[in-house]
Amino acid sequence: MAVEVSVAEKLRKLWNLQQVDSQLDEIQILKGELPMEVADLEDEIAGLDTRIKKLRATVKEAELEISKTQAVAKEADANIKRYQKQLEEVKNNREYEALQKEIELAKLDIQLGEKRAREAKGQLDMKKDSLTISEAKQEAKQKDLDAKKVELQGIIEKTEQEENRLRSLSEQARNGIEERLLNAYDRTRRTYRNGLSVVSVERNSCGGCFNNVPPQVKLEIGMHKKIIACEHCGRVLVDQSIVHPEDVVEA
Repeated sequence: MAVEVSVAEKLRKLWNLQQVDSQLDEIQILKGELPMEVADLEDEIAGLDTRIKKLRATVKEAELEISKTQAVAKEADANIKRYQKQLEEVKNNREYEALQKEIELAKLDIQLGEKRAREAKGQLDMKKDSLTISEAKQEAKQKDLDAKKVELQGIIEKTEQEENRLRSLSEQARNGIEERLLNAYDRTRRTYRNGLSVVSVERNSCGGCFNNVPPQVKLEIGMHKKIIACEHCGRVLVDQSIVHPEDVVEA
C-alpha cells in the first residue's frame, strides 16, 4: 500500500528540485549563446561548402566550354587556310564558289566561337569572383567557429563534472514527485526565461513576478493543505518553513 505524501513534503520536494535545476540553469547561462552560435556556424559553413562545390563545378564547365570553342575556332582557322590553298588549284567557277562558301562558313564558325568564348569567359569570371568570395567567407566563418568551440570547450571542461553531478541530483529529486506535478513544473519552467517554477513568498510578494500575495492566500500557503500557485504568474508558492525547514521550531 502506497504511503500518502503530505502536501508539505510535496512542496519540499518541488522546492529542492527547483534549487538543483536553477544551479543547472546558471551553468547554461555561463555557456550563454555559445552552443547555439556554434550550431548556427556549423550549418552556415555546411551551406557555404555546398555552394563552393557547385561553383567549382560551374567553373570547370565554363573552362571546358571555352576550351571547346577555342578548339572549334582553331579547326575552322585551319580549314580556311586549307580552302585558300585549294583555291589556287581550282579548275572552274563552281569549285571556286564552293570553296568560297566553305571559307565563309568557317569564318562564321570562328565568329560564333569567339562570341561563345566571350560569353563563357564572362560567366567564368563571375563564377570565379563568387567562388573567391564564398571561400573567403567560409574561411572567416571557420576561424570564428574554431574560436567559439575552444571557448565553449573550456567552459564545458570547467563545468562538466558539476553539471553531471547536478543532473544526477535533478533526476533523483524527480523520482519522488508525482507525474502530474512534474508536468506542471516543467511546463512552467519552459514558460519563463529564468526557469523558475517554484518560488517563495518574500515580503508578502511572489518571488517570481513580485506581485502582492494577499494575507489570506499567504495564510493558506503556510497551512500546507494544498499546493497554491500565484494568481498572476502561475508559479507554485512556498513559505519559509519549506525554504528553511531547519529554522522551524517544533512545538
